[in-house]
Amino acid sequence: MVKKRHTDPCASVGSDGGILELAYEPPPGAPPGLEVMTVAELRERAPEGLLSRPQRLDFHQLVAVDAGSAVHTVDFRTHTLDAGSVLWVRPGQVQQFGDVDAIEGTVVLVQPGFMPPGTAVSDAADDPFGPVLWRPGGEDGEAVFCAVRHLATDYRTGERLAPAVRTEVLRHLFSVLVLRLTHASAPVSGLPAPGDAFMRFRAAVERDFAGRHRVADYARDLGYAPRTLSRATLAAAGVGAKEFVDRRVMLEAKRLLAHSDLPASRIAERLGFADAANFSKFFQQRAGDTPGAFRAALRGQPA
Repeated sequence: MVKKRHTDPCASVGSDGGILELAYEPPPGAPPGLEVMTVAELRERAPEGLLSRPQRLDFHQLVAVDAGSAVHTVDFRTHTLDAGSVLWVRPGQVQQFGDVDAIEGTVVLVQPGFMPPGTAVSDAADDPFGPVLWRPGGEDGEAVFCAVRHLATDYRTGERLAPAVRTEVLRHLFSVLVLRLTHASAPVSGLPAPGDAFMRFRAAVERDFAGRHRVADYARDLGYAPRTLSRATLAAAGVGAKEFVDRRVMLEAKRLLAHSDLPASRIAERLGFADAANFSKFFQQRAGDTPGAFRAALRGQPA
């Protein structure tokens, strides 16, 4: 990813003016599925202007900050990266770097599926709703950044190992980092651990939200009553099932309005609305603005 020898990233932008999509491209000789570099190396390798542009990744990006301070936007929320913090951008999220020259640290790029499925590590890594910014303190912070350094060291020095052995070493070390980060320093949400009904519903929504907006449809496919899904979602996420679906649709609508030139009619089509008028009504009820006004405000243009 973001190597100067790779194709011009502008070529990754769809002809319809869509969001800049960045695919994982490991350098020659790298172990499959994971790459580690310093923030300085990221700056050097990235084509000019890439890091300052909104972009959607198809891989995980972790940034462990050793020094400095900068802002970083992920899905319309601005986060401050400073020494001791760890940023985790997941596949599908839209990010935009701030002043990347102002920070130093380690960047870890990981393909989905690098971790074996059905494990605590893969569950944490593949959670699209996981926290974006972590600030582990005290001994937790020491352990997390020790895991980062260990992973970076083995990535840099492991070329003499057999490829399969090197991959397994890195997989184990990344597992340690994930478990240390997500368990020793996990934010407290105040909500109980999600149950199976919510977890299945959440995965289905993430997969099908663009074509399905009715809770009854999800309930039928998953084998639950709509009321059961609503109770499970309220307990796990603090909102009902319908609100959960609508929020996911709104997030994607905002992404497309902010980071593409698609007209409202095309966005409505992508998100499963019958026509642009229905989409505009839905959006205005939730955002307090029309899609056009929302886009214009973000771009500093008259509505």
